[in-house]
Amino acid sequence: MKLGIAASKGYAIGTVVIKEENELKIEERAVKDVESEKERFKKALQNSKEQLVKIKEKAEKEMGADKAAVFESHAMLLEDPEFAGAVEMGIENSKINAEKALQDVVDMYAGIFASMEDEYMRERGADVKDVGKRVLANLLGKISVDSDIMADNTVVVAHDLTPSDTAQLDKSKVIAFLTNIGGRTSHSAIMARTLEIPAVVGLQDITSSVKNGDTIIVDGIEGSVVINPDEETIKAYEAKKEGFEREREELKKLISVKTVTKAGKRIEVAGNIGKPEDVHSVLANGGDGIGLFRTEFLYMDRNDAPTEEEQYEAYKYVLEKMEGRPVVIRTLDIGGDKTLPYLPLPEEMNPFLGYRAIRLCLDRKELFKIQLRALLRASVYGNLRVMFPMISGLEEFLQAKEVVEECKAELKAEGKDVSENIQWGIMVEIPAAAVCADELAKYVDFFSIGTNDLIQYTLAADRMSEKVSYLYNPMHPAVLRLIKMTIEGAHKEGKWCGMCGEMAGDEKAIATLVEYGLDEFSMSASSILKAKQLIMQN
Repeated sequence: MKLGIAASKGYAIGTVVIKEENELKIEERAVKDVESEKERFKKALQNSKEQLVKIKEKAEKEMGADKAAVFESHAMLLEDPEFAGAVEMGIENSKINAEKALQDVVDMYAGIFASMEDEYMRERGADVKDVGKRVLANLLGKISVDSDIMADNTVVVAHDLTPSDTAQLDKSKVIAFLTNIGGRTSHSAIMARTLEIPAVVGLQDITSSVKNGDTIIVDGIEGSVVINPDEETIKAYEAKKEGFEREREELKKLISVKTVTKAGKRIEVAGNIGKPEDVHSVLANGGDGIGLFRTEFLYMDRNDAPTEEEQYEAYKYVLEKMEGRPVVIRTLDIGGDKTLPYLPLPEEMNPFLGYRAIRLCLDRKELFKIQLRALLRASVYGNLRVMFPMISGLEEFLQAKEVVEECKAELKAEGKDVSENIQWGIMVEIPAAAVCADELAKYVDFFSIGTNDLIQYTLAADRMSEKVSYLYNPMHPAVLRLIKMTIEGAHKEGKWCGMCGEMAGDEKAIATLVEYGLDEFSMSASSILKAKQLIMQN
């Protein structure tokens, strides 16, 4: 048995097909005809764009528009004049072939992402490599489609699967996939969850541990695989698989069911989103609302900040699609490990405790006001709740509200409508805010506990550090005490308290959170139905 990271739940018993790495060897060579070389690059770029259009269409049919959106970001990179310009500049300045100039630029972009501490952003480096590999393959004339080698009950084994690879898997034949590298937040893992096929990643050497034709069991619950199992083991896993599939069908009955605890308390089970299109997954899984819209993703993968109009359209889209269900939108949470190329930030010894989130927004008020104006304008289209991140005390919240009032006055003077029913809250992710929750609750409309940061700040344990990962424990008594204190502080003043960190979807934590009186749980869309079931059992 080999252990890895469970990236997508479920069980599969199938036959190994190893996806061979397409060897794309680059040889640097000098070129004399620079213009001809640049034209060759442009042609490869155009071919890559056309291929992405076809892949996106296939992904939309099989996985939905929200998951196919990753290929829009791939296309955006191909259309980015800075990306293409940097390659052409490399050809021109260094008089080198297009392949080498392309690889230099891809390595630079991927290196920037790889240096980030946030796991999600690190995984975006894989997207850059995927796009680069496609263009390179077109330059070398080596594009191939290997889905024709797949038989029924295929378990794809690869060093890594790019989003393009994953989107092109034949869903009628591929029942699971395994990779040497990767994490739960990679696009491929997200797509596996959407396709509802088991996946285990981070197995380190699975490609060298199996051979084509091996029988293999994939356990997407425990993150393990069994190579060439005996009959008894196969029977045991067949029983597990049947049980899992029965439970999944059973859970679908909860899509339109209101979540009520045994004590009769109504609980909101909402979804976390990063892009407007993600609302579709939340609705498909019976989400009661959006508990966290991470607006920083509107600011990423671009060369300048989104305009007021762009943001207004994004917020309006989400509010309209949710049809009156609550939508909690977090204002810009940039800094720490999330940086923007057009917003240079000072070098800091500890950026997680530095110039970020609400601290940055209050300092760069014009940037903040563009977002607030967009939110206020969109507010008339639904049930908007806005929360400020990284609040450490009352003064910051009141300063943020002052800027809100400025924006309201401006919009009213311009004759624009603003809803009078917006709720204004804070993320409780700094221990100081949890300790002072009873005082803060007198001024805010709600709390949403951001456990990812609250846990690491409370335990002084960087959640990205493998060396101290054993200390990062959501169920630590100190963390639980702060959560309980926050919920009680909110209820004392008649306010509601939610949770949007990973802990909200942690099956081991749900009973405790129900006992503490948490009013709203927000999580990834794929976790909603299971969370509903567990809440109703407590």
